[in-house]
Amino acid sequence: MRSALFNDIMVVLQDAGVDTDMVRAKLIMTLDNYDVSRRCTEVSTHVDEDEIQKYIKLFLVNKRVAGRTERTIQMYNANLNRFFSECQKSPLEVTSDDIKLFLAVKEVRDHASKTYLADLLRPISSFYQWMVREEYVIKNPMNKVDPVKRVKTKKDALTETQIEQLRLEAQGDIRLTCILEMLLSTWCRVTELCQIKLNEISEDYESVLIHGKGEKDRTCYINARAKLYLKQYISCRNDRNEYLFPKANLKVGGAGISAMSAATKNAGVKPRNWWTAPELIGTGHIDKGTVEDRLRKLGKKCGIEKVHPHRFRRTGATFALRRGMPIEQVSKLLGHESIETTQIYLDISERELEQSHKKYV
Repeated sequence: MRSALFNDIMVVLQDAGVDTDMVRAKLIMTLDNYDVSRRCTEVSTHVDEDEIQKYIKLFLVNKRVAGRTERTIQMYNANLNRFFSECQKSPLEVTSDDIKLFLAVKEVRDHASKTYLADLLRPISSFYQWMVREEYVIKNPMNKVDPVKRVKTKKDALTETQIEQLRLEAQGDIRLTCILEMLLSTWCRVTELCQIKLNEISEDYESVLIHGKGEKDRTCYINARAKLYLKQYISCRNDRNEYLFPKANLKVGGAGISAMSAATKNAGVKPRNWWTAPELIGTGHIDKGTVEDRLRKLGKKCGIEKVHPHRFRRTGATFALRRGMPIEQVSKLLGHESIETTQIYLDISERELEQSHKKYV
């Protein structure tokens, strides 16, 4: 085996243009000090799929017991299966190089973004932390894998002028105005807004129970302006749907804009006020895509780019911080698990930091 290694090294040196006669004797003497064996580099062609699924299922059971949402469980399951399908190795045999290669292939071949790669890596990291804890493996292969750095994009809050433009454009559409003001006041996520039920709003219209991420409930508060429009909107409702923002009954007159226009005409209401006619109210709540579409169109009419629900959430929280609300309270109202998340999330300029430093330090 030593002679085979010697021959391989000599070939490499010759290809590199090195005078092998000068190093031959020294190389022989050096190699004589080592025991040489050939390392197997062949990849096993047989992968026990049942074994892979066994460990994944046990891991997911652990996550369910820990209180992870079904959505999170599904994400973990999909990404772990994606990894092991590419890796073609038992979970007990995976090395850090396998994980690095997986990420490299995704980035080069699939043109995956840094954000996507970070999302792929998270369940793999959690999986192997669990594998070590349960003593299925001794070493965690993730220990030698550097975390993927997400590309930080500037997250602009809306300006006060832009907010007033949007409010003026939404005038006359009480439902859209209510959506806008509730987002600005409660700082809730769009999915949280869609799921608000009428009985989760306090009797005085000053607070609402929000069902947040990770099945964590929190109370959000409704300011005077949002309260005014909320009461007006609810007073116009004359249906039995339990949600604050119900979805339309698409079976009435068929689907599409023209069909809804005809349906509202038959009901004797304006198209934008379809929700005031009980026969046009469907079951369930409005979907987030509808909210996103309405706000995007509203922004387009005002000449404002990137108007989406999350921007209202960021804007309300940023304004509160600028006005002196402690970041700990801002973080709690946003439903963040850590203040670090809140610090990244908010749009605070260097100029504002400088002014705060002069004021408080």
